[in-house]
Amino acid sequence: MTSDNETPAGRLVFEAVRAAVSDADLPPDSLLAVALSGGLDSTVLLDAAVRCFGARRVIALHVHHGLSPNANAWAAHCERFAASLDVRYAARHVDVARAGGESLEAAARDARYRALDDLCDEHGAAALLIAHHADDQAETVLLQLLRGAGVAGLAAMAPQRSDGAAPRLRPLLRLLRAQLEQYAHERDLSWIDDESNADTRYSRNALRHDVLPILAVHFPGFRDALARTASHAASAQRLLDQLARIDLAHVQSADEEGALMLDALLALDDERAINLMRFWIRSRGLIAASTARIADMLRQMRDAAVARDGHALRVDHAGHCLRVYRNLLFWEAGDSSDAPDLDEHAPALKAPAELQWRGEEVWRLPQWRGSFVFELVDSSADDVVGEGVLRAAPLVARSRAGGERMRVAAEAPSRTLKNLFQERGVPAWKRDVPLLFIGEALLFVPHVGVNREAAPSAAHGPLRRISWRPDLLLA
Repeated sequence: MTSDNETPAGRLVFEAVRAAVSDADLPPDSLLAVALSGGLDSTVLLDAAVRCFGARRVIALHVHHGLSPNANAWAAHCERFAASLDVRYAARHVDVARAGGESLEAAARDARYRALDDLCDEHGAAALLIAHHADDQAETVLLQLLRGAGVAGLAAMAPQRSDGAAPRLRPLLRLLRAQLEQYAHERDLSWIDDESNADTRYSRNALRHDVLPILAVHFPGFRDALARTASHAASAQRLLDQLARIDLAHVQSADEEGALMLDALLALDDERAINLMRFWIRSRGLIAASTARIADMLRQMRDAAVARDGHALRVDHAGHCLRVYRNLLFWEAGDSSDAPDLDEHAPALKAPAELQWRGEEVWRLPQWRGSFVFELVDSSADDVVGEGVLRAAPLVARSRAGGERMRVAAEAPSRTLKNLFQERGVPAWKRDVPLLFIGEALLFVPHVGVNREAAPSAAHGPLRRISWRPDLLLA
């Protein structure tokens, strides 16, 4: 789609963009999103994407951080530029909230990628093109070296990643900023300059303005050398991940999804245990922890194992906490307090919710971050009730108040929920679930089953299996 009179700079950019999209193996004529900040790099990338694939296949996505007094002007500039190329345009405002100890740069980056992922999902983009170039990669590797990062950090930015709503492609990663500037001047493009890029209080800017020019004088090929370092580190990280998968297969619980067997983990030497923990944390969708932090987790696990007191282990990290119950290691949501055993403690109860059941398959309960599911089934089982039971009176979801009892079988004795939870090995912090009542009678308890005092096993008519699904399991 490009013209025959391509300049050398244009040819380099076009070949890089075409190769990146081709390597991603995307569906034919799929929509390509370009992250457009309005700066030089993303301006070049959007222009090149349109020239390579046509305006119909491209959408420009802009994230408005609100951190600069010029942010509105930048958004307007991006919208005008997209319109000049006849490209669709979408923008998203974000609030940059910093977690404890997190830099403004990191918080803004995380907010930006979340917004871009949302926009890709909303508009059906098959890939997200990002305009990082070789100078950006060199800066990232140097920053990671100076921070004492491990292999994963030194791998820096990958040409392609698939951890977002759409694959993230970085077509320009092997091109220098000077080559992009040449392209922009040849195409007579205009772009904006973020005034914060000159503020050397930010570590990346300090490297860019004060360190890299000196490196360029004494080590002219440093960018290529650092790019090779990133490539070697990425290869090493892939091997470490393969080793972690091997260890995970031997350490993960066969009965509890997402849990590890504590004794098997502690049987590994420190280096393999730390590598496995790092991989496990990442696979659970949590932000990375430092090596020192993971080593401290292992120390606390060993202390708990020696003391035979798994309940004493609690390590908070990234809005979750690490807990042990009956030799199983869990990550549980909640960074301040998890639900204790309500027979021993008395936390504030959640407000009850009521439903007049008329055949609904899903009843969402936001206050418990989950849903009751009523699945139509053909045969009776422990967790199945007749539709007539569900229609007999309003369904009510309530918090545990303590002392509730139920029969798990018609001929079984009545037992307390505390005893039933303990018998089934349900950790105390997993017991903050809603109890399902039919009128005033307890009908169903997550992790336990149906109370056969309220619903005898012999049921007539259509049958429904009741289950409780946390939000993350409904996707």
